[in-house]
Amino acid sequence: ICRKHLQEIPSSSSNVSTSFTWDWDSSKTSEFLSGMGVSVLKKDKLGNENTPQDLLVSSPCPPQKRQKVKEKERDFVIVRRPRLLREAESGVSWDTLPDELLLAIFAYLPLNDLLKVSLICKRWHRLSFDESLWQTLDLTGRNLLPGVIGQLLPAGVTVFRCPRSCIGNPLFKTSKPLRVQHMDLSNCTVSVADLQSILCLCERLQNLSLEGLVLSDDIIKSIAKNLSLMRLNLCGCSGFSAEALELMLSSCSMLEELNLSWCDFTATHVKAAVNHVTSKVTQLNLSGYRQNLQIPDIKTLVERCPFLVHLDLSDSVMLKPECFQYFHQLIFLQHLCLSRCYQISPAALVELGKIPTLKTLQVFGIVTDSSLQLLKETLPDMKINCSHFTSIARPTVGSKKNHEIWGIKCRLTLRNPSG
Repeated sequence: ICRKHLQEIPSSSSNVSTSFTWDWDSSKTSEFLSGMGVSVLKKDKLGNENTPQDLLVSSPCPPQKRQKVKEKERDFVIVRRPRLLREAESGVSWDTLPDELLLAIFAYLPLNDLLKVSLICKRWHRLSFDESLWQTLDLTGRNLLPGVIGQLLPAGVTVFRCPRSCIGNPLFKTSKPLRVQHMDLSNCTVSVADLQSILCLCERLQNLSLEGLVLSDDIIKSIAKNLSLMRLNLCGCSGFSAEALELMLSSCSMLEELNLSWCDFTATHVKAAVNHVTSKVTQLNLSGYRQNLQIPDIKTLVERCPFLVHLDLSDSVMLKPECFQYFHQLIFLQHLCLSRCYQISPAALVELGKIPTLKTLQVFGIVTDSSLQLLKETLPDMKINCSHFTSIARPTVGSKKNHEIWGIKCRLTLRNPSG
């Protein structure tokens, strides 16, 4: 059978061949796996090119038996090969399987086991880190020691789910762009410098969530290089200037969902957002800007973004019923959030019923229970106060057991030791 080298096996997600290599060092690999909470296999021949013989034979062979022959042939003996070894040699050895077949077997292994088999021999180590096996990776809530991210992401990861993790210095050994297209680092513990070292290698992002993180102008400029970005969640972020925000929004012209709620914004940031957000955006969250979001900003926003379907302007205390005229201009508007916009009275909300496309209205904090019931009776075709939280650009919505990000399920997930 003619085997292909690992580098010759095409990736299902890209036409570009990989040149990723993981330097073989069993001691360092064992330390790396231990740092991820994965117990390692204890084998004596980790440096072998192929599968150690003790893995091919399930039990030790009995002593070889010697059969005597005639006395005239005293110096001649017959060595009988052990039955178990003969059966193993007569069957198919792991070493005879082509790379493609081993890869197909490895594709069924969970992350913990895939990392373990990488310690069997050099060949299995090479195959276990083939890019075809590392398309989707979930390391949610893990303590990732320095070097872990730098070793895993270049292995061909395109979907990376890693919220609420503690991320050490990635220590990338390559400066080549990563293949990551969908990445969730929400609420991670990570330094600005380490986050920048990850994002500066990302140029193919389509979906990105950095919710709750401290950023920098350099990080925002790195995001701006992802011209195919469609969903961006920067809810609760801080540390970057209005100028960097303007640059990013001007560059990312393909954005469809954008969450800029509750960022550390000044009035200048808000104006940069409404003046430079792409006209293609259909879902936008600009909640939490109190006095910094003014009625003239709403006018600018509506004129710039006519295709808005979902708009969240909650906690903008400067908004008044005068801004309703602009909402009427949004002919595709289905979902509107005006919670805690205290200058809007419950009686004025009835006017929003004249928007024919509007399906849901969130007005928490500005209507009492009695007035809410009256409002529902007045607007029977509209769902009012049906959701406390927005889903705009967020990677995971609903149950905490949902392991998908933007509808994509991650195959490689690190199981808890007990599970």
